[in-house]
Amino acid sequence: MSKNILIINEYAGSPRYGMTFRHYYLAREFINKGYKTTIVTGSYSHFLKKFPNMQNSLYKNEIIDGVNYLWIKVMKYSKSFDKKRALKWFEFTYKLFFITKYLDEKPDIIICSSSAPFAIIPAYYLSKKFNAKLVFEVRDIWPMTLVEIGGFSKNNLFIKFMGLFEKFALKKSDILVSNLQNYTKHIKELGINREAHWVSNGIYLQEMKNIKELDISIADLIPKNKFIIGYTGKLGVSNAITYLIEAAEILAKQSDICFVIVGDGQEKENLIKKAQTLSNVVFINPIEKSEIHSMLKLFDVCYIGLQKEKLFKYGVSPNKLYDYMYSAKPILHSIDTSNDIVKLSNCGISVEAENSKEIAKSILDFYNMDEIQRNNLGKNGKSYVLEYFTYDKLAEKFIKIFNCEIYR
Repeated sequence: MSKNILIINEYAGSPRYGMTFRHYYLAREFINKGYKTTIVTGSYSHFLKKFPNMQNSLYKNEIIDGVNYLWIKVMKYSKSFDKKRALKWFEFTYKLFFITKYLDEKPDIIICSSSAPFAIIPAYYLSKKFNAKLVFEVRDIWPMTLVEIGGFSKNNLFIKFMGLFEKFALKKSDILVSNLQNYTKHIKELGINREAHWVSNGIYLQEMKNIKELDISIADLIPKNKFIIGYTGKLGVSNAITYLIEAAEILAKQSDICFVIVGDGQEKENLIKKAQTLSNVVFINPIEKSEIHSMLKLFDVCYIGLQKEKLFKYGVSPNKLYDYMYSAKPILHSIDTSNDIVKLSNCGISVEAENSKEIAKSILDFYNMDEIQRNNLGKNGKSYVLEYFTYDKLAEKFIKIFNCEIYR
């Protein structure tokens, strides 16, 4: 049985350095199941809160909680839409070809996890060199994301160029995986007759043992004796928080209902301006990930929304949804998607995306519910996430996929 896994994700994070955590969690669980795991990632990204000390080296190995990280030194950029970010994709891709001497053992399985799909070329080269199975994992559909959300034309030469790499990955990889439940539909629409396995995001139970209490100065910002509609996470255009604020405006005369928005992002200033005349909206700066569940305890209802986008018909897997479910709080879900987990698990109310009137109406429905009914919705969510979406079970699902495909 194959025992060495190499994960390539230039945005992989860890508790030591910051966002994002999917592959850190999977790696910890792979290791628990006897699979030695190495994560190859970039020394800089806009997701990281601090950066590894490369000590003038192009490559550096570091052990984080038993997981071997191989850092590749890459250029810095100022923001997510900086042109230098695109240059960094190619720098990371080029340097991947030369990681062989920094690997302790030859990988049996190589997981190349996308955003931009360029890394698939060196991943394919490495899979042939080591006779390893190549897994192409899609977390976001690129280049479609740049077209649907980034505003690029589908006829843009760079978008077409990126599309060539996407098709190469879909045709040449041994195994296709996505955290989007209906990603296979996208593959078929590209004219490629293959199917992807679904492995969603989820919760890491070990992390739940180390929940930190909120600092009193932060807890005091939450209005007391109010019915709290809460949001935690990124404040970007795609998160559709503007419609939550419009709902707050509709409900402005409901003095018992308050909206608490925790996080940061490029839309924060615009959202604060939009809410500046509203006394029922409170903004709180980002808190540590270990404090999120202490914050969620103070909410009566957790809100999650996304823009109306064609992209989401292939599925969504927002990390905050699983945190919300684990918190045992009812969820107000304003996303148009074919895999509505809130509806499937009966853990809240689902409404049309970008519909502030429906959001406001549902908030009143929650407010007027019997507390026992709200608690039961929350319990449904927690039971569902524990049954299907812990990283222990998601890693087991990955391993079954490896073994099924490898020995087919």
